[in-house]
Amino acid sequence: MLPRTLEPEFSENDDEAWTYDQMDHAAVNQAFVDDLLAGGPVGPDVLDLGTGTARIPVQLCQALPEVRVMAIDAATSMLEIARTNIDLGGVLDRIQLEHADAKRLEAFADGMFQTVLCNSVVHHLPDPAPLLTAARRLVAPGGRIFFRDLFRPPSEAALEALVTAHAAGEPPESQQLLRQSLHAALSPEEVRQGAAAAGLDPQAVRLTSDRHWTLDTVVA
Repeated sequence: MLPRTLEPEFSENDDEAWTYDQMDHAAVNQAFVDDLLAGGPVGPDVLDLGTGTARIPVQLCQALPEVRVMAIDAATSMLEIARTNIDLGGVLDRIQLEHADAKRLEAFADGMFQTVLCNSVVHHLPDPAPLLTAARRLVAPGGRIFFRDLFRPPSEAALEALVTAHAAGEPPESQQLLRQSLHAALSPEEVRQGAAAAGLDPQAVRLTSDRHWTLDTVVA
């Protein structure tokens, strides 16, 4: 297995935030929203952990008029771009941005949300269990936790094949961001171990693309 190389949990680099937002995530984001909607009820109160530039909450609110999203991120550089995306998406009244660390959410009450989302944050963390534990606390009984992220390829050759397949048309700096994220990603078994440590069903973690795992589970 390829050794794991962590990258920073978040960056306040405005150029990196802009580069990330300009990368072509449209298909991946649409698949996230489509799979979320296909898997069961959503909301009406949704928490998005590590929202980045808020493109997924925008698409979700456009698809479900009854949904309200609390979208949090630790990087103000991401949130500044998120405000623009929310405005352009016409959903200013239904997405609230919050500057916060997703692992430290004491200000939010237990069971406050019917759905807790997280996209592409786990690979930034040394251990996924604290984030998963926070999600479990914040979701109401009978609510859903829906996480998706990259998994680490088994070799450098496999990693470079994924970069070529999914970022060949991107600028070199965007290709490097994907390369770093794949190096930092957990293996599926490491994700399952984190889910079990958080009191979630490890078998709810499944591989859902050539580079993504998904955790979709209802919390009792």
